[in-house]
Amino acid sequence: MPTTEIITCINCPMGCRMEVTHEGENVLSVTGNTCKRGDAYARQECVKPLRMVTAVAPVKDRDMPVSLKTRTPIPKKDIDGCMRAIMAKPFAAPIAAGDVLIENVCGTGVDVIATKAVP
Repeated sequence: MPTTEIITCINCPMGCRMEVTHEGENVLSVTGNTCKRGDAYARQECVKPLRMVTAVAPVKDRDMPVSLKTRTPIPKKDIDGCMRAIMAKPFAAPIAAGDVLIENVCGTGVDVIATKAVP
């Protein structure tokens, strides 16, 4: 049986309210979008939502934490596990911006990288 969801697009400032009808992972229709990006966002969001994860974490023997993020969005369902992995990891300086801090976080195939250097 098809399900209909109302979502707001976050791809641009327009904030289109879209109606998405899907049956499981099969999107049947998207209406209310003003551009193709909205259509693509709606199809992804209703079937397999993805999110970037950003955080700060302590660095051993430093007052300054390291800021970090996932290199690309990960499945929304893996955010909690990703944050647990980040907080469980003992980071040590020096850290350069772009360093891979955690490889393949939660088996997503996505690395967690530093966004700021910690000397």
